[in-house]
Amino acid sequence: MDLGIAGRKAIVCASTQGLGLACATALAREGCDVWINGRDENKARRAAAAIARDTGGRVHFVGADIKTDAGREALVAACPEADILVNNNAGPPPGRLEDWHHAQWLDALEANMLAPALLIRALIPGMRARRFGRIVNITSAMVKSPRPSMALSTGARAGLTAFSKSLSIEVAVDNVTINNLLPERIDTDRQRFMAEQMMRAQGITLAEARAQIADSIAAKRFGTPQEFGDACAYLCSAQASFISGQNLQIDGGSYHGLL
Repeated sequence: MDLGIAGRKAIVCASTQGLGLACATALAREGCDVWINGRDENKARRAAAAIARDTGGRVHFVGADIKTDAGREALVAACPEADILVNNNAGPPPGRLEDWHHAQWLDALEANMLAPALLIRALIPGMRARRFGRIVNITSAMVKSPRPSMALSTGARAGLTAFSKSLSIEVAVDNVTINNLLPERIDTDRQRFMAEQMMRAQGITLAEARAQIADSIAAKRFGTPQEFGDACAYLCSAQASFISGQNLQIDGGSYHGLL
Protein backbone atom coordinates (compact mmCIF):
# COMPACT_ATOMS: atom_id res chain seq x y z
CA MET A 1 0.00 0.00 0.00
CA ASP A 2 1.25 3.47 -0.89
CA LEU A 3 0.73 5.50 2.29
CA GLY A 4 0.70 8.79 0.40
CA ILE A 5 3.38 10.49 2.48
CA ALA A 6 6.38 10.45 0.14
CA GLY A 7 8.07 13.83 0.33
CA ARG A 8 6.48 14.74 3.67
CA LYS A 9 8.79 16.10 6.36
CA ALA A 10 8.94 14.10 9.58
CA ILE A 11 10.54 14.72 12.96
CA VAL A 12 11.04 11.62 15.11
CA CYS A 13 12.21 12.30 18.64
CA ALA A 14 14.60 10.08 20.61
CA SER A 15 15.19 8.04 17.48
CA THR A 16 18.77 6.79 17.59
CA GLN A 17 17.62 3.41 18.92
CA GLY A 18 14.61 1.34 19.88
CA LEU A 19 11.07 2.36 19.02
CA GLY A 20 12.02 5.81 17.78
CA LEU A 21 14.57 4.35 15.38
CA ALA A 22 11.98 1.86 14.12
CA CYS A 23 9.49 4.67 13.42
CA ALA A 24 12.11 6.81 11.69
CA THR A 25 13.13 3.86 9.51
CA ALA A 26 9.54 3.09 8.54
CA LEU A 27 8.86 6.71 7.58
CA ALA A 28 12.08 6.95 5.57
CA ARG A 29 11.12 3.77 3.75
CA GLU A 30 7.82 5.45 2.81
CA GLY A 31 9.73 8.31 1.20
CA CYS A 32 9.53 10.92 3.96
CA ASP A 33 12.36 13.34 4.59
CA VAL A 34 13.20 12.40 8.18
CA TRP A 35 14.89 14.35 10.97
CA ILE A 36 16.05 12.08 13.79
CA ASN A 37 17.05 13.22 17.25
CA GLY A 38 19.19 12.15 20.16
CA ARG A 39 21.24 13.72 22.93
CA ASP A 40 24.45 12.15 21.59
CA GLU A 41 25.20 13.89 18.27
CA ASN A 42 27.67 11.24 17.12
CA LYS A 43 25.19 8.47 17.79
CA ALA A 44 22.51 10.44 15.93
CA ARG A 45 24.85 10.89 12.98
CA ARG A 46 25.54 7.15 12.81
CA ALA A 47 21.85 6.28 13.12
CA ALA A 48 20.92 8.72 10.33
CA ALA A 49 23.54 7.19 8.06
CA ALA A 50 22.31 3.67 8.82
CA ILE A 51 18.67 4.55 8.09
CA ALA A 52 19.64 6.27 4.84
CA ARG A 53 21.71 3.25 3.80
CA ASP A 54 18.94 0.78 4.62
CA THR A 55 16.05 2.72 3.07
CA GLY A 56 17.59 4.98 0.43
CA GLY A 57 15.78 7.86 2.15
CA ARG A 58 16.85 11.37 3.05
CA VAL A 59 17.69 11.40 6.74
CA HIS A 60 19.02 14.30 8.82
CA PHE A 61 20.09 14.39 12.45
CA VAL A 62 19.87 16.85 15.32
CA GLY A 63 21.84 16.33 18.51
CA ALA A 64 19.59 17.84 21.19
CA ASP A 65 17.95 17.10 24.52
CA ILE A 66 14.24 17.70 23.99
CA LYS A 67 13.70 18.12 27.73
CA THR A 68 15.30 21.55 27.37
CA ASP A 69 14.03 24.72 25.68
CA ALA A 70 17.27 24.92 23.68
CA GLY A 71 16.98 21.32 22.52
CA ARG A 72 13.40 21.73 21.35
CA GLU A 73 14.22 25.00 19.61
CA ALA A 74 17.11 23.36 17.75
CA LEU A 75 14.91 20.48 16.59
CA VAL A 76 12.11 22.76 15.39
CA ALA A 77 14.60 25.10 13.69
CA ALA A 78 16.01 22.14 11.76
CA CYS A 79 12.57 21.26 10.36
CA PRO A 80 10.17 24.16 10.98
CA GLU A 81 7.56 22.92 8.49
CA ALA A 82 7.23 19.37 9.76
CA ASP A 83 4.19 17.50 8.45
CA ILE A 84 4.73 14.62 10.87
CA LEU A 85 5.84 14.65 14.50
CA VAL A 86 6.55 11.44 16.39
CA ASN A 87 7.00 12.21 20.06
CA ASN A 88 9.16 9.80 22.02
CA ASN A 89 11.41 9.89 25.04
CA ALA A 90 12.86 7.45 27.54
CA GLY A 91 10.62 6.82 30.51
CA PRO A 92 11.69 6.86 34.15
CA PRO A 93 12.77 3.55 35.69
CA PRO A 94 10.39 1.46 37.79
CA GLY A 95 10.30 2.28 41.46
CA ARG A 96 8.19 2.82 44.55
CA LEU A 97 6.19 5.79 45.81
CA GLU A 98 8.73 6.47 48.55
CA ASP A 99 11.49 6.74 45.92
CA TRP A 100 9.79 9.51 43.97
CA HIS A 101 10.61 12.90 45.42
CA HIS A 102 9.81 16.27 43.89
CA ALA A 103 12.81 16.20 41.55
CA GLN A 104 11.89 12.79 40.13
CA TRP A 105 8.32 13.94 39.45
CA LEU A 106 9.52 17.07 37.70
CA ASP A 107 11.95 15.08 35.54
CA ALA A 108 9.23 12.61 34.50
CA LEU A 109 6.81 15.42 33.64
CA GLU A 110 9.46 17.30 31.65
CA ALA A 111 10.45 14.21 29.65
CA ASN A 112 7.14 12.47 29.09
CA MET A 113 4.48 15.18 29.15
CA LEU A 114 5.81 18.71 28.76
CA ALA A 115 8.49 18.09 26.10
CA PRO A 116 6.03 16.48 23.66
CA ALA A 117 3.28 18.98 24.47
CA LEU A 118 5.60 21.91 23.78
CA LEU A 119 6.80 20.39 20.50
CA ILE A 120 3.18 19.96 19.45
CA ARG A 121 2.54 23.59 20.39
CA ALA A 122 5.46 24.74 18.22
CA LEU A 123 4.58 22.73 15.11
CA ILE A 124 0.81 22.42 15.02
CA PRO A 125 0.03 25.95 13.74
CA GLY A 126 1.98 25.21 10.53
CA MET A 127 0.32 21.83 10.15
CA ARG A 128 -3.10 23.44 10.42
CA ALA A 129 -2.21 26.17 7.94
CA ARG A 130 -0.96 23.60 5.41
CA ARG A 131 -3.97 21.35 6.15
CA PHE A 132 -1.91 18.25 6.79
CA GLY A 133 -0.47 17.05 10.06
CA ARG A 134 0.16 13.73 11.73
CA ILE A 135 1.22 13.61 15.37
CA VAL A 136 1.96 10.26 17.01
CA ASN A 137 2.92 10.05 20.67
CA ILE A 138 4.74 6.93 21.80
CA THR A 139 3.39 6.43 25.32
CA SER A 140 2.99 3.11 27.12
CA ALA A 141 0.54 0.28 27.68
CA MET A 142 0.67 1.37 31.33
CA VAL A 143 -1.53 4.36 30.44
CA LYS A 144 -4.46 1.93 30.16
CA SER A 145 -3.14 -0.82 32.45
CA PRO A 146 -1.34 0.98 35.31
CA ARG A 147 1.08 -0.89 37.55
CA PRO A 148 2.33 0.42 40.91
CA SER A 149 6.00 0.22 39.98
CA MET A 150 5.41 2.26 36.80
CA ALA A 151 3.23 4.97 38.35
CA LEU A 152 5.79 7.73 37.75
CA SER A 153 5.85 7.03 34.02
CA THR A 154 2.11 6.39 33.86
CA GLY A 155 1.23 9.67 35.55
CA ALA A 156 3.23 11.76 33.11
CA ARG A 157 2.14 9.85 30.01
CA ALA A 158 -1.52 9.90 31.05
CA GLY A 159 -1.27 13.68 31.24
CA LEU A 160 0.05 13.78 27.67
CA THR A 161 -2.77 11.46 26.59
CA ALA A 162 -5.42 13.77 28.04
CA PHE A 163 -3.81 16.86 26.53
CA SER A 164 -3.61 15.22 23.11
CA LYS A 165 -7.21 14.02 23.19
CA SER A 166 -8.40 17.53 24.05
CA LEU A 167 -6.42 19.11 21.23
CA SER A 168 -7.31 16.44 18.66
CA ILE A 169 -10.95 17.54 18.71
CA GLU A 170 -10.03 21.09 17.73
CA VAL A 171 -7.54 20.35 14.94
CA ALA A 172 -9.26 17.46 13.12
CA VAL A 173 -11.09 19.93 10.88
CA ASP A 174 -7.70 20.96 9.43
CA ASN A 175 -6.67 17.37 8.58
CA VAL A 176 -4.36 17.20 11.60
CA THR A 177 -4.55 13.99 13.60
CA ILE A 178 -3.11 13.16 17.03
CA ASN A 179 -2.86 9.55 18.13
CA ASN A 180 -0.96 7.53 20.69
CA LEU A 181 0.89 4.23 20.31
CA LEU A 182 0.92 2.13 23.48
CA PRO A 183 3.74 -0.43 23.32
CA GLU A 184 4.20 -3.40 25.59
CA ARG A 185 6.79 -6.16 25.30
CA ILE A 186 8.49 -4.90 22.15
CA ASP A 187 11.95 -6.41 21.83
CA THR A 188 14.15 -3.35 22.46
CA ASP A 189 16.90 -2.34 24.88
CA ARG A 190 14.18 -1.13 27.26
CA GLN A 191 12.69 -4.61 27.31
CA ARG A 192 16.12 -6.10 27.96
CA PHE A 193 16.50 -3.70 30.90
CA MET A 194 13.20 -4.93 32.36
CA ALA A 195 14.26 -8.56 31.88
CA GLU A 196 17.57 -7.88 33.61
CA GLN A 197 15.72 -6.43 36.59
CA MET A 198 13.60 -9.59 36.79
CA MET A 199 16.74 -11.72 36.45
CA ARG A 200 18.37 -10.04 39.45
CA ALA A 201 15.21 -10.00 41.56
CA GLN A 202 14.45 -13.70 41.02
CA GLY A 203 17.98 -15.08 40.71
CA ILE A 204 17.32 -16.51 37.25
CA THR A 205 19.10 -16.29 33.91
CA LEU A 206 18.34 -13.66 31.30
CA ALA A 207 16.94 -16.35 28.99
CA GLU A 208 14.62 -17.54 31.76
CA ALA A 209 13.48 -13.98 32.47
CA ARG A 210 12.74 -13.38 28.79
CA ALA A 211 10.84 -16.67 28.58
CA GLN A 212 8.71 -15.65 31.57
CA ILE A 213 7.91 -12.32 29.96
CA ALA A 214 7.10 -13.89 26.60
CA ASP A 215 4.78 -16.37 28.31
CA SER A 216 2.82 -13.46 29.80
CA ILE A 217 1.99 -12.15 26.31
CA ALA A 218 -1.12 -13.46 24.56
CA ALA A 219 0.88 -13.97 21.35
CA LYS A 220 3.59 -15.82 23.35
CA ARG A 221 6.36 -13.79 21.75
CA PHE A 222 7.90 -10.34 21.86
CA GLY A 223 6.80 -7.76 19.33
CA THR A 224 9.37 -6.54 16.83
CA PRO A 225 10.45 -2.93 16.40
CA GLN A 226 9.58 -3.18 12.69
CA GLU A 227 5.98 -4.11 13.53
CA PHE A 228 5.80 -1.09 15.78
CA GLY A 229 7.37 1.23 13.20
CA ASP A 230 4.97 0.09 10.51
CA ALA A 231 1.99 0.85 12.77
CA CYS A 232 3.40 4.33 13.32
CA ALA A 233 3.82 4.87 9.58
CA TYR A 234 0.21 3.90 8.98
CA LEU A 235 -1.07 6.43 11.53
CA CYS A 236 0.98 9.04 9.65
CA SER A 237 -0.53 8.06 6.29
CA ALA A 238 -2.99 9.86 4.06
CA GLN A 239 -5.36 6.91 4.58
CA ALA A 240 -5.44 7.49 8.36
CA SER A 241 -6.96 10.97 8.09
CA PHE A 242 -10.20 9.85 9.83
CA ILE A 243 -8.40 8.33 12.84
CA SER A 244 -7.63 10.78 15.63
CA GLY A 245 -7.62 10.95 19.40
CA GLN A 246 -7.04 7.21 19.64
CA ASN A 247 -4.82 4.91 21.72
CA LEU A 248 -3.53 1.94 19.73
CA GLN A 249 -2.24 -0.98 21.79
CA ILE A 250 0.82 -2.70 20.28
CA ASP A 251 0.97 -5.58 22.74
CA GLY A 252 0.36 -8.92 21.05
CA GLY A 253 -3.28 -8.95 22.15
CA SER A 254 -2.44 -8.85 25.87
CA TYR A 255 -4.68 -5.98 26.99
CA HIS A 256 -7.64 -7.41 28.92
CA GLY A 257 -10.02 -4.46 28.68
CA LEU A 258 -12.69 -3.58 26.15
CA LEU A 259 -11.82 0.11 25.70
